[in-house]
Amino acid sequence: MAKKVKLDPINQQVDIQTNDNLLSGLLAKDLNVWKECGGRGMCSTCHVFITEGMEGLSPVNRREIRTMEVITTANKCSRLACQARVIGEGVVVEIPSGMYVSEIDNIEDLIGSRAKENILHPINGSILVEKDKLVTRSMITQLKDTQVEVSEYMAKIQDA
Repeated sequence: MAKKVKLDPINQQVDIQTNDNLLSGLLAKDLNVWKECGGRGMCSTCHVFITEGMEGLSPVNRREIRTMEVITTANKCSRLACQARVIGEGVVVEIPSGMYVSEIDNIEDLIGSRAKENILHPINGSILVEKDKLVTRSMITQLKDTQVEVSEYMAKIQDA
């Protein structure tokens, strides 16, 4: 049986089958969530805030707790959408604003432009470039280094 989950601030709803994870419904709506780690609860790309109805989700597991400890924007309302299974009604989800550096096809194209939204680190969720900031060559170097770091991390966890 499907449960209705409300998406804020876009004021939409998505039906998610009982015991399916939040991520499945968010991906179906083409929202700005990813599964960089393949839905294993080891990155921040599906980090969301539960503004209401936390009791309508499965309990937080150890993997999720460990990952949340490194996500810089996490708080008591945070969950990883890949780990949070919908078990009841009344869940309201807010998606953090920004885009992950792993979503950028050609980083060099950003030089000299202003970031249209915050550019986020996919492992810890930290802001690498703030919205409306001018993207400089030194920022590009940092973003490329981050992409390499993330690729190496993801390769390690895939082998684990």
